[in-house]
Amino acid sequence: MPPLSDIHVMINHFPVILAVVGTFFAVVALIVRRRGVWQYATATLALAGLAAIPTYFTGEPAQDGLRHAWYVSQRAIHTHEEAGEFALWSLLVMGLISAYAWWRLRAPRPLARATGEPGTMWGALLLPVWLRALVVLSALFATVVVFRAAQLGGDITHHSTVLRTTPRPPGVPVESLPGRRD
Repeated sequence: MPPLSDIHVMINHFPVILAVVGTFFAVVALIVRRRGVWQYATATLALAGLAAIPTYFTGEPAQDGLRHAWYVSQRAIHTHEEAGEFALWSLLVMGLISAYAWWRLRAPRPLARATGEPGTMWGALLLPVWLRALVVLSALFATVVVFRAAQLGGDITHHSTVLRTTPRPPGVPVESLPGRRD
């Protein structure tokens, strides 16, 4: 099993990708009004919320693994950590809303004809308007927040100002520098 400090780097893309894909399909579901698309979108968004938990809690060991790396700015780590905590809560709220919406979609129920909604009589719009809006708005918000946290995480090593401005210490081979070749 890889060290706990490496697991964060391995799993941190899951909440980001799941949030982006789930948000895309939630917007598509608003347009096409199909129950199956809503089910996929809400399940994917709920999984994004779940994936945020191990990603957040493996961040501390990853930070410990980089604590003494000369090329890492501790300020960059702290900024990413703060953004990661906000992303965790945003994704958890979005995930809970989406899980509730998914639960509401679990079994098709006939719609009343008085709703005036187009489509079949089965489940295309079982979600009330307020819940559809809440799913989409929370997904859009959480996706922006998690994207920002991910960008700040990538900046820790990929765009390190220390790597760009500080000469390599004596005895550190070029191959040991992440993302940099002299």
